[in-house]
Amino acid sequence: MSIATPSLDACRERLPDELKDIRLNLAAVLTGENLSAALALGVALAAARFVRSKPLADAIESDLRGGGGEAAAAVVSDAVASAGLMAMNTVYYRFRHMLGKESYEARSPRLRMGRMAQPATSKADFELMSLACAALAGCELCIKNHEASLLHLGVSEDACHDAVRIGAVMNAAACGLAGG
Repeated sequence: MSIATPSLDACRERLPDELKDIRLNLAAVLTGENLSAALALGVALAAARFVRSKPLADAIESDLRGGGGEAAAAVVSDAVASAGLMAMNTVYYRFRHMLGKESYEARSPRLRMGRMAQPATSKADFELMSLACAALAGCELCIKNHEASLLHLGVSEDACHDAVRIGAVMNAAACGLAGG
């Protein structure tokens, strides 16, 4: 099942001619090769919110909600939660990883992340959204942990790859939209 994306299409058309490749990629990565249409848009929404692109996030959310129903609301809810939690986690865990000191590794993070264990969609969907955000942050520890969790849940490497591709394209689209 596909979801109409008129709001996202309008954003894509606002990208300048210099970013024709990004316009084409924006359409191509959301075709659902290994992810459902709703999940691909959920990953895109998490990524857009993570990179703080309000126009892109608003467009994706509008299209998701237009796709209808309770399922769309759950995807939006998880995308918002994933982006927020990963904004916190990627900073904290990248700090610990970069320092590499046992004294910091031994400390409890004391950061609430309960939503990761109880998503509105599924653990796998939430993890795919989180993986895209981890890749955007360049947090090696987070990337490895989320990818391992996904593989453990039975999600394919192809699906993981698609989630990161979506995140990368959302980052490029956000950059293009910021200029105008």
